[in-house]
Amino acid sequence: MEQQTHHPAQQGAEDEAVVCARCGASAAGPPPPVTWTCSVENGSRRYFCEGCARENIRAIEGRLDSSWW
Repeated sequence: MEQQTHHPAQQGAEDEAVVCARCGASAAGPPPPVTWTCSVENGSRRYFCEGCARENIRAIEGRLDSSWW
């Protein structure tokens, strides 16, 4: 029996541009580049560009919310 997988993150995401939650940099288009980082904070997804992710990698690995860095 085949089951379809539900992907709530993909609903409506095709038309939305991906923007860095820290510096405001814009990705080339959905999906974001593989060098970007995705974090779920307070139930919402936040994307961070490569530069912001590199600058704050220790806080990201420590699972701190972006408001702390």
